[in-house]
Amino acid sequence: MDTIKFGFRFWKKHLPFVVLIQLISFAAIVADLLLPLLSEMFVDYIILAHREVPEKGVFSFLLNGNYGAPGTFTLFYHIVAIFAGLLLTRLILIYIKNTTLQKFGLIMETDLRVITFHKLMELDSATVAEYNTGELLQTMNSDTIIFKDFYSRMLPNALDSVFVLITSIYLLSTINISLLAIPVVLMPFFVIALMRFKKLARANYARIRSSNSRMNLTVQENIEAVRLVRSFTNEELEKEKFDTSNDQLKNSHITQIRLTAKFEVIFSTIKQIAYIGSIAISAVLVMKGYMLVGFLVACSNYVMKIMDHISQINNMIFNMQQQLVAGGKIMSFVNCQSKIVEKEPGKIVDREPCISIKNAFLTIDDYQILKNINLEIPYGKKVGIVGGTGSGKSMLLKTLVRIHDMTMGGIQVNGTDIKEYNLKDLRNQYSYVFQDVFLFSNTVDSNIAFSNPDISEEFVQKAAIHAQAHPFITQLMDGYDTIVGERGLGLSGGQKQRVSIARALLKNAPVLVLDDSTSALDVTTEKRLLKDLKENYPEKTLLISAHRLSSVKDCDEIIYMQDGEIVERGTFEELLALKGHFAKVYEIQENQRHQAVDYDNLRLGEEDVADGKKKYLF
Repeated sequence: MDTIKFGFRFWKKHLPFVVLIQLISFAAIVADLLLPLLSEMFVDYIILAHREVPEKGVFSFLLNGNYGAPGTFTLFYHIVAIFAGLLLTRLILIYIKNTTLQKFGLIMETDLRVITFHKLMELDSATVAEYNTGELLQTMNSDTIIFKDFYSRMLPNALDSVFVLITSIYLLSTINISLLAIPVVLMPFFVIALMRFKKLARANYARIRSSNSRMNLTVQENIEAVRLVRSFTNEELEKEKFDTSNDQLKNSHITQIRLTAKFEVIFSTIKQIAYIGSIAISAVLVMKGYMLVGFLVACSNYVMKIMDHISQINNMIFNMQQQLVAGGKIMSFVNCQSKIVEKEPGKIVDREPCISIKNAFLTIDDYQILKNINLEIPYGKKVGIVGGTGSGKSMLLKTLVRIHDMTMGGIQVNGTDIKEYNLKDLRNQYSYVFQDVFLFSNTVDSNIAFSNPDISEEFVQKAAIHAQAHPFITQLMDGYDTIVGERGLGLSGGQKQRVSIARALLKNAPVLVLDDSTSALDVTTEKRLLKDLKENYPEKTLLISAHRLSSVKDCDEIIYMQDGEIVERGTFEELLALKGHFAKVYEIQENQRHQAVDYDNLRLGEEDVADGKKKYLF
C-alpha cells in the first residue's frame, strides 16, 4: 500500500483528466455491452421474426412499428445501423482513452526518472556505494517504465473490468436471475487460485529484477574494463561470468513463463466450465419457454464477459506484483537518507576560507581511518600531504568537502563548523582534482568548461595553458573540439590528469585540491605545472597530496601521514633535517630517480656515439 501511495504522488496531478478519461472508457464499455442485446434482436426479430413485442428493454423502441416490422429488411437496416454506430463509438472512445493514458504514463515515467537521478546527485558517496551500478541502472531506467504501467494501464483496466462485471451482472439479472449461478459458484475457485499464484509471482518477479541488475552490472563493468580484460587475456573468464548471469536471467524468466502457463491453464479451465454451464442453463430456460432463443446468445456473451474480466482482474493482480516490486525499489531509493546531513538553511562562506581541523577522527564501518588530525590552513597557504598508500591522505581531503564527515572533532571554515554551511556553497570553495580522473564522453573543451559551460574559449585555453595541457590538445585531430571517449578513452593517463587540472583551474575556486593528480606526469611536466600554479595563482590555498615527495618541495608546510595520523610536519628542509619517515622515503626516491637518470644517460650516450648527435635528457 505504501508503494501505491508513493506512486500516486506523481499520478495525482493528472487526476482530473484521468477521471474524465475513465468516464469515456465507461461509455465505451456501455456501447460494447449493448451489442449482445442487438444480437438478440437480430436472432429473435429478424431471423425468427417473433411478433411478440417486449414490454421493456433498451432497444424495445425499435419494435414499435416505426422502424420496420419483425422479419423485414427495414428493421434489419436499423439494427445494423445502431450496431455499427455503437461499434464505431466504442473504437473512437477506446482510441482516445489509450493514447491519453499512455501520454500521462510517459510523463509520469519521466518524472520518476528525474526524481531518481536527482536523488543520485544528492546522495553522498558512502550511500551511493551501497548500490551497485547494475542496481542503479535498473532503478532509474527499467523500474520507472514498469512502475508507471501500474497507473497508466493496469489500474484503468482494473476499473474497466469492475465496471464490466457490475454492468454485465445487472443485465443478466434483468434477463433471468438464475443465469448468475455459474459466476457465483466459480468465484471461490478464482479467488483461491489467485491468492496462491500472487505470492509465487511476486517472489519470482523479485528474482527476475535481481537477475537483470546482475546482468546490467556485468555488462557495464566489461564495457569500462575492456582494455584491462584484454591486457590480462581474461576474455574467457568474463565470458563465463556473463554466461552465468545470462543463464540466471533466462532461468528466472522460464520460471515465470511456467508459472504464467499454469495460471492460464487453471483460469481457462474455469472459464470454459462457466461458458458450457451458461449455455446449458440458457438452453434449459429456452426449452422451458422462459426466454427467447436470442437471449441464449446474449446471455452466453455476458457470462463470458463476466468470466473474461474476472480472469483479466486476476491476470492484472498477477502482473501487478512485478510493478509493485519495481515501485518498491524506486520508493526505497528515493526515501533513503544521505549520511551527509545538510543543515537548512545553511550559512554562506562570506570571505576567503581559512580552514581549521581540530582533534578530528574518522571511523567508517568500525575501521579507524583518521586519528587526531590537527591542522591550520589560513587562506593562501600551500600544504603538502604525503604518506604511503592507505595512510589517509585522500580521505582527509574528502572530509573538507563533506564527502565524509568526521566522527569526532571537526573541521571549521572561518571559525564555523562546516556542517553549518550550505553544502553547495561549501563545495564551491574548492576546485577538486580527484585521484581517479573522470572525463565525460564529450569534447575536450566541454570537459574543461564543466563548471561553466557558457564561458568563452579564451578562458578555457588559458586554464589549459596553466595546466600544461594546451600543447598536446592542439596536436589532437580536432583540437579542443576533439571528442574523448567514456572516462577519457583515447587520452593517456597524464593527458587526462592535465585536462582535469585545467577543469579545476577554470572553476577558479579559492582552494585548489590536487589529490595525487600529478602521478602520471613526468618530473619535468610536473615541475612546470607546479611552478605555473605558484606564479599565476599565488593567492589561492593549495592542498596537494602526492606519493612523489619532490612534488611538495615548495609547500609552506608538509605533513607526513601514517595509518591515518600525522606523524611528521614541517617545511621540506625541516623534515629532511628531522631524518624521520619523510627523509628516508625521499632518499629512496632520489636514489631510484638517479639510477633511472644514469641508465638513460648511458643509453643516450651509446646512441650519441652511433649517430654523432648530442642529446639532452631535460
